[in-house]
Amino acid sequence: MNGNDEVGPGLVRVRLDLSYDGTDFSGWARQRERRTVQGELESAITTVLRLPEPVELTVAGRTDAGVHARGQVAHVDLPEEVWEREGGRLLRRLAGRLPWDVRVWRVGVAPPGFNARFSAIWRRYAYRVADHPGGVDPLLRGHVLWHDRPVDVDLMNEAARLLTGEHDFAAYCKKREGATTIRTLLELSWERDAQGVAVATVRADAFCHNMVRALVGALLLVGDGHRPVGFPGEVLAGRVRHSAVNVVRPHGLTLEEVGYPADELLAARAAEARNMRTLPGCRP
Repeated sequence: MNGNDEVGPGLVRVRLDLSYDGTDFSGWARQRERRTVQGELESAITTVLRLPEPVELTVAGRTDAGVHARGQVAHVDLPEEVWEREGGRLLRRLAGRLPWDVRVWRVGVAPPGFNARFSAIWRRYAYRVADHPGGVDPLLRGHVLWHDRPVDVDLMNEAARLLTGEHDFAAYCKKREGATTIRTLLELSWERDAQGVAVATVRADAFCHNMVRALVGALLLVGDGHRPVGFPGEVLAGRVRHSAVNVVRPHGLTLEEVGYPADELLAARAAEARNMRTLPGCRP
């Protein structure tokens, strides 16, 4: 793939919208000798299209082991003649080839300039927490974290308001060499659903490794009374990991939706997203 996301000659870029239960996957990214979502999908596409070489998917958000997705987006570049011949049957064939815990719901030709990862303008996650003293509904246990103390949603929302905006989230991220930890947190809020589960909605232009799960861990400390409302904001300002903040377990986390700009802005967004970000007044 080249820098301006032009598709190679003789190829067509195909967008896939999919979901998966992450329980039995070692995350999205392909790994040798481990079961991953990318590995299963690439194998299925290569098989049903009878391709001589394996395909390679690009994804909007690389989820960790145990994390689920309801609104994941990926793209793959396929030979034009293969797409013309087989594209209309690809969805049904994938349904017959993929395992039960990953499903593709839509496939179609992507608009010019589309890149599943770099064209995205936001990703929205949900993290679900049950604090009922009896535990988690057995039917929800694979998607909801049980917290053994009651949490105050209003207090967590008050603390969350101090975290939104563009910041260096180094204190809430697992640092990766050469990668920035500056992100724009567009939304962070809690509410109770009809079953009484506390659901965090977390939306940002992008996320660094462990960011959502660390933010939830800090806010739960406020919600259950262990820390004051200002604590998560103080951790953010410190820009270093705090020993009191736990990265909560992955099974409560679901990628719900990925947002993209209008078609004519896709290429420009992809180019912008590749630039290393710095905060105002900071050198790269």
